[in-house]
Formats: sequence, C-alpha cells, structure tokens
Amino acid sequence: MNTKPIIIPVAAGKGGVGKSFVTANLAIALAEAGQRTIAVDMDLGSSNLYSFLGLPNRFPGIGDFLKARSAELEEILVSTETSNLQYLPGDGQTPFMANIPHGQKIRLISHLVRLPADYIFLDLGAGTSFNTLDFFRLSAHGLLITIPEYPSIMSMLGFLKHLLLRIIEGHFTTNYRIRKVLHELYKQPLNGKQTIIKTLQSQISSIDSEAGEKVSSVFREVRPRIIFNMGRHPDELKLSEQIDQSLKNFLSLETDYFGFLFDDPTVRESVKKGISYLPHYRDSSESKSIKRIAGRIVKYWDRPVKSSAQHLLEHVRKAYEGHDHNQKEAT
Repeated sequence: MNTKPIIIPVAAGKGGVGKSFVTANLAIALAEAGQRTIAVDMDLGSSNLYSFLGLPNRFPGIGDFLKARSAELEEILVSTETSNLQYLPGDGQTPFMANIPHGQKIRLISHLVRLPADYIFLDLGAGTSFNTLDFFRLSAHGLLITIPEYPSIMSMLGFLKHLLLRIIEGHFTTNYRIRKVLHELYKQPLNGKQTIIKTLQSQISSIDSEAGEKVSSVFREVRPRIIFNMGRHPDELKLSEQIDQSLKNFLSLETDYFGFLFDDPTVRESVKKGISYLPHYRDSSESKSIKRIAGRIVKYWDRPVKSSAQHLLEHVRKAYEGHDHNQKEAT
C-alpha cells in the first residue's frame, strides 16, 4: 500500500550554520537505514546541496521542471552513490529562480508530496522569505539548524516568529483587518513588552472571536525540531533553557531538541574534497551523531519528545567524555 512521504523541511534563520551539510548527511543516514529517501535542493538561487552529496552540478532541476510545464518531477531525480537515496537539484540549468511566483510554488508543492519516497528532505534557503516560510510549513515539525551562539539563535527565533505569522496569514487571506494586524506584528521585535501570541489573540479576537480561537489552535500544532551544529562543549546545550523561555514568553511555542553536532575538522576536509561526508568518515564522532539523529527522526518524528533537551545533554556529555578519554589514551 502506498503511503504519503514524510516531508522534512530544513531551515535556518541565517546562513553559515551548516544547514545543507546536515540535510545531506541525514538523508544519507536514513537511506542507509533502508528508508527510501529524496534530498531536494530548495535553496533556489543558491543551490549547493549537490556538493555535500558528492555530485557534479550538471543536472536539470526544479528550475527546468517549472519552465517545462509538461514535465514530471520524478523524471529529473538523480541517483547517488548511496542506495535508496535520490537527489532533486534546485536551479539546475535554469538560473534566477529565487523568487518563483505563487502559481509555480503551488505546482511544485503538489508534485513534491507525490514523489515516491518514505522521507523527503527539503534543503531550504536561509532567512525568512515568504517562499521559504511556505515550504517550511509543509510540515508541523520542520528541522531548524543553529549554531550555539546568540546571533544564530536570535535569527532562529525570528524565523519561528515569521513562520507563525505566515501560517496565521494563510488562514485569513481575505480579511484585510486581520492581515493589517499581522503585518504590524512582523515588525515587532521578540523582546517586546508583550508576547506575540497574546497580542495576536487579543487584537484578532476583538475583530472576530472565532478567528481568535483559530490562532490559538495553530500555535498548538506547530512543534519544530532543533539541531545544534558546530558545537564545542556539551554545556552549550544549556542554551536550550533560554530558547524554551523565549519561545514560551513570546511565541507560546514548544520545541524538541533532536541533536548536537560538534565542530569537527573532518567536515571541512570533506567539503574541500567535494565528497559526501558520512560514507567516507564512518568512524568519526560526527558520523555517529548524525546516525543517532536519523534514528530519532524515525522514532519520534510524529510525536513530542519529553524532556528532550535534558536527555540530549546527558547523552552528549557521555559521548564527549568518552571521546576525550580515548584521545588521552591515544597520546
């Protein structure tokens, strides 16, 4: 029996946090575990996912599909060196696709969700363009990649604020008064005196009480998953407490923590060589962490993970102490 694929959009509030690296290697890990997986380069305008899969940039892609109205998306899937993993290029041979119009976006989405796979990873562009937000909201549980530093975390929180407002806006496309409220909140900083959700509920309820209830239900449905990348010490995971507090205070939102990847020089080595990471560095601590995150995706993707930050911190500490002990023995 055919089942719908699980869509996993991967985004980041800012560039330079390793989003495409994480996307490519999680896709490889799931494929190696026997899951039919497709990695899609949705960073239209700056496509580079191919380099993390060890592939050349010479295949037709989404840009070509949108240009050729009669094409099928499945026809341009590219095989990779990993069994069960296919790649869907982004710009392909058609440049200037960063701001595709609404009609093309809807057509692309309708074809994406019909691709033959168990998991489909969408490597989205960094930032908060409407197209990026719309692709991210194809799932209530998208992955967010951040490094454990204040600017990156604030950008991630800003992304979530814009995502929620964009979702709400989608429910009230014909209500000018509500759309005006939303556009004002887009400009409001997260450190404002009042929470975004309470402001939104209050103002929208004053316009339409039923619409106010709809806002509450939308915020309860969204539950993103966070991966810290380029970490240096397990204690950096304590930042999750600040993130949770900010999400609760300003967005009334909950999240789950799915992984912590250390800053590993072998990653930069693989990038310089233009080869996929996981198949060529299997014994690295980074590869083991990627496989654990892939396992969490299979086990927990459709349900919340209780005390995820605390469990992840305990696990990362053990892995860190074991790695440090092995290094000392080797010297």
